[in-house]
Amino acid sequence: MSTLSLQSRLKNRRQHLKNPELPVEGTLSTLRGLTLEATGCKASIGARCLIQSNSGPHVEAQVVGFNRDRTLLMPMGSVEGLRSQARVTPVPGQLDAPCGDGLLGRVIDARGQAIDGLGPLNYSHTTPLVSQCLNPLDRSGVTTEFDVGVRAVNGLLTLGKGQRVGLFAGSGVGKSALLGMMTRHSEADVTVIGLIGERGREVADFVRETLGEEGLKRAVVVAVPADQPPLLRLQGAMLATAIAEGFRDKGKQVLLLMDSLTRFAQAQREIGLATGEPPTSKGYPPSVFAMLPQLVERAGNLASGGSITAIYTVLAEGDDQNDPIVDSARAVLDGHIVLTRELADAAHYPAIDIGASVSRTRSAVNNPRQEQLIRRCLQLAAAYRAQEDMLRVGLYKPGTDPLLDEAVAFWPALQDYLQQPAERGEDMQTSRARLAQILGL
Repeated sequence: MSTLSLQSRLKNRRQHLKNPELPVEGTLSTLRGLTLEATGCKASIGARCLIQSNSGPHVEAQVVGFNRDRTLLMPMGSVEGLRSQARVTPVPGQLDAPCGDGLLGRVIDARGQAIDGLGPLNYSHTTPLVSQCLNPLDRSGVTTEFDVGVRAVNGLLTLGKGQRVGLFAGSGVGKSALLGMMTRHSEADVTVIGLIGERGREVADFVRETLGEEGLKRAVVVAVPADQPPLLRLQGAMLATAIAEGFRDKGKQVLLLMDSLTRFAQAQREIGLATGEPPTSKGYPPSVFAMLPQLVERAGNLASGGSITAIYTVLAEGDDQNDPIVDSARAVLDGHIVLTRELADAAHYPAIDIGASVSRTRSAVNNPRQEQLIRRCLQLAAAYRAQEDMLRVGLYKPGTDPLLDEAVAFWPALQDYLQQPAERGEDMQTSRARLAQILGL
């Protein structure tokens, strides 16, 4: 060890003794799975550290826990080039998210750096990556409808400004296409899209084809593909939420689309298991179920103006609607939209199962007449579904059940109503008028 290095460390120790809150450098001792252990390093949970590397620039890591007198770190990139006894230097300050209209039309990574080749970001200010919890009394209620441009949602599952909704589906049933429709056709002033843990090809396809040049003009995309470390996937979801908060604080109506909440939970599962947390439900440690509400509770309305209407996709593995993440998300969100493989296989797009979907704020944003239309429509759809097998094999005799007879006559028009081309949006007023026309009310 050089004399200069020794003097530097002794100086850090003396400063720490005078002020224990100051961070202190340490040395890397162990690489175990996804975590690194450092001795002598004094830093708080969530602090960033730079680790000296032999093969190039420093490796950035974050403090995720402690093991007796050792500090547990998780790298934010490749660990190639690291060696034992490498210097670990805490970085002062907290992580911030860029904010401002200069972000519109840009694609950034979890560190807030542009990856679209359009030059550096032009942002006006920054905001903390992890904000303080809002006082519940500082929130305003969900009382105004929010037009997403999708007929089935506007007419039957009406969303409100400031609502948090889950989009539950298995793989390959049209989640990304539905998110693209909402981005292009919603009434939001700004759309913030978090693509967390998706395949790199899907990220490129979503930005170039699903979103398109027109949809990107009033949107910000935070892309963190599946090959990124779990810390960056976690940070990407936090960054997208912080950017949405920045626009909301300026009084804008923000639509936050997170694809997906499941990948966020899986990233925290990797971190939790690596730091020694016990697995509980389906391998998920307790910290996962603690972090889900911390993320989604950041969306909503402010009493002073501005709102974040959030839609989180939730991947139902094996189409299991009782998956622990699906079940936990259903409990903390204000409703859920279910996409089914049966409808997708029948080329029914968007593949929304209206019978299994619920908007908990629907009655608060609809007038009594619209609620009457929705209840009548759902009643007829449920009557048809209950006897669908009998109708298919011809065992039902018309005239036996007046409600079912009405449902049979109504069913083709309802199926046409629920389907919509991705490139064509339909506003709230038109969606409601068309539903009333179909029902004859």
